[in-house]
Parts: sequence; C-alpha cells; structure tokens
Amino acid sequence: MMRTRPFALVAAVTAAGLLAACSGGTNATGGNSSSTLIIASQDQGSVEGVVKAFEKANPGVDVRLTTSSADQYQQQIRTKLASGTGPDVMSVWPGNGNPAATYTLAKPGYLLDLSDRPWAAKLPEAVKKVSQYQGKTYNGVFGLNGIGAVYNQDALHKAGLTAPGTWSELLDFCRDATAKGTPAFALGIQDNWVTQIVLYALVATTVYGPDPDFDKKMQAGQATFAKSPWTTAMAKYQQMYKAGCFQKNPLGTSYEASQELAATGKTLGIIQGNWIIALLKGKNPSGKFTLSTLPATDTPAKFLMPGAAGTGYGVNAKAKNKDLALKFVDFVMSPQGMNLFVKAQGGLPTLSDTGFTPDPSLTELSAFVNDGRTVPFMDQLWPNPKVQQTMLSGLQEIFSAQSTPDKVLQAMDADYKAGS
Repeated sequence: MMRTRPFALVAAVTAAGLLAACSGGTNATGGNSSSTLIIASQDQGSVEGVVKAFEKANPGVDVRLTTSSADQYQQQIRTKLASGTGPDVMSVWPGNGNPAATYTLAKPGYLLDLSDRPWAAKLPEAVKKVSQYQGKTYNGVFGLNGIGAVYNQDALHKAGLTAPGTWSELLDFCRDATAKGTPAFALGIQDNWVTQIVLYALVATTVYGPDPDFDKKMQAGQATFAKSPWTTAMAKYQQMYKAGCFQKNPLGTSYEASQELAATGKTLGIIQGNWIIALLKGKNPSGKFTLSTLPATDTPAKFLMPGAAGTGYGVNAKAKNKDLALKFVDFVMSPQGMNLFVKAQGGLPTLSDTGFTPDPSLTELSAFVNDGRTVPFMDQLWPNPKVQQTMLSGLQEIFSAQSTPDKVLQAMDADYKAGS
C-alpha cells in the first residue's frame, strides 16, 4: 500500500429504518416496473438530493429508496442478495474491509461488471484499484474522504482554546477542555464502526509515517499488527481516553448522539470523517466546522491523514431493472451527480473535471491530498472482512476493560493470516 492519493473507504453515515430494499421499508412497496428503481443505501442526508435530481432528469421514474445504518446495512445486504430480494442499486464500500465491500460482493457474483461505463476508465489509479475485482470495475465511487479532528469553531472560541498542533498540545488541549467543563471530542462507540476512526487517524502518522510500505510487508508476511507501531497507536488512543479527551461513557453514546454533542457545542469537536460536517451543519445551520489532521506526534511536518475513496454504488447482478440501475449509477458518476453528492457530504469528487469548488472546511484535507500526504483507510486491502470486525469488537472490549490492545492486535493477526 503506497502513500498516495486517497482510496478505499470504511466511512458510514447513520440512518434510520431497516434495510428492506425490495420487500418493505421506506417507499419500497409493490413490484418493479420499467420505470421503478429500488435503491438500498447506507447513506442519509445526501443521497436524497441526488435521487430527486435523477427523478427530475428522468420524468416518470419512481425511485424507491431505503436507508439504514452502516452496521445494519452490512449485516443484511448479503442475505438480501443471496435470497434474490436484493435492490437494483446498492451502497458498496471500496476494497475488502467489510461484508458489503467491492471484493466481498463481487467475488460471489452479486455485482454487475461496470467496466464498460463511460466513467470507469477515468477513475484515478488508486481509486480504480479498490473499485475493481480481478481487473473489472464493480463500484461507482464518486467521492474522496478524509479522517481527522472536526472542530466546532464557535465552541472553541467560547472556551478560549485553539486547536492543538502537536501530540503534546493535544493532551493539554483535552485537559484544558475538561477543566472548562466542555470535553474536547465526542465519541459515539455504541455504534461499533465508530471505534476505528480515532485509531485510523493515529495509525496514519505513527505507522505509515516511518514505514509507507507497511501493508506490502503485511501481505508478504514480513510484518504483523502486534509487533509494529500499531501498538503505539493503540497506546495513544488509550492515553487520549485517560486524558479526558472524550465525554463520559463513550460506549453508551451512539453515533447520532455524538453528532448532537459536537454540533451544539457540548464538546469542542469530534474525530470523524469529513462526511460528518454536513450532518453537524444540519443540526446547527449557523455553526462553523473545520476538519484538521489529528496530531499523533510532535512533528507536524510528518503528519499524515487517512484519505480514501468513499462508499460508492454498485448494481445488483440480478437487478430487476438493470437498464435504469445503470442509468442511475452513471448519473451518480456524472459531474452533476458527483458534485451534488460531495457538496452534501462535504467531500471531494473522485474525478478532477467536475468543476467542483471544495467547502472551506476542507482546506486542510485538500492540501494533504494535493501534497500526497494521505494514506488509505487501513482496512481496504486487508484479506478479509473478519480482520476489521475483530478490531471493532475488540476496541469496544478494550473500552469496557474486557480485553487489552495486545490481545486485540494478536487476534487481528490471526484473522489476517487466515487470508480470504
């Protein structure tokens, strides 16, 4: 895995409702005529605008959209596909990091080959790599994302504090914030996918800074999680917790509740992907939020940021309305669709010719991307989804004092060695 332009994604947005793409669920009733399109998405808050624009551009088309949380979606989509009740179009993560990722769904034949679509050949090489399986493209990845510290600027001003620029300053910042009665960061790890976000932000600098070829060494059997700077990142995660960087009871706080804390200034910010900025603005339209790299050392010049392709959309190989499904994914990947999506999510488009102007809150992310100072989200090239699932559950167990970082990393190593 090279230090390069961003690719791969594990990011997710919490939504309500069950994944019932073809039988029940949000607007998912009745059969599937030539003008009806069934979409199942883990996204909420940005896909709706794209759907409306698609329907407007295609009079007479009826899109039946179902959204659900990432955890819920990943648990159910394969069952739907295996039973023949899957949607026409579905959210698909890049790479191989979870049960709804490109490799995982393409390998058993659940996804339609999109290699001949007009946008497929235009994808940047790094994005293309995690949108393909065995050289064929299966995922329409429209946006690039980054992970860092998202600060509520009004809350910072009210507290009289400034965002930290080094690891030492970060720990002081957390202690000062706690002393003022406003914790530094909201953390909602009741949703287990959230547990990885802070860790990934720390791993980017601590692991890939000194060793940009770490993933290649893992793949060659020359490195392990348990005997690498992953232990350093794990220790720093715990240091942050002990320094009071998060609100009380992170395990009892949901992703949705953590958004509320950061949006309303009950914390000074939140460590998350840039996709959360749009959600925070939805809860606090007048708020000002900015994304910055999370300091992991005292050498800012060597900071790296996790940057990756976001969740895209694939087409069910057995879609009941294949032509309309392809038309929707092509719309998502068009300048109009791509810009609508990334503007709503607060991201960057995967293609450079869309005419998109990034939101000012993403200035630092854009700079890191342009300077080649990003590393992929860590899971996308792992050999199977089990590695990530072990990490997520293990991190929750660490926070509840039921496990230790060493045990979790050793378990991740065992799953990694098991291969695909």
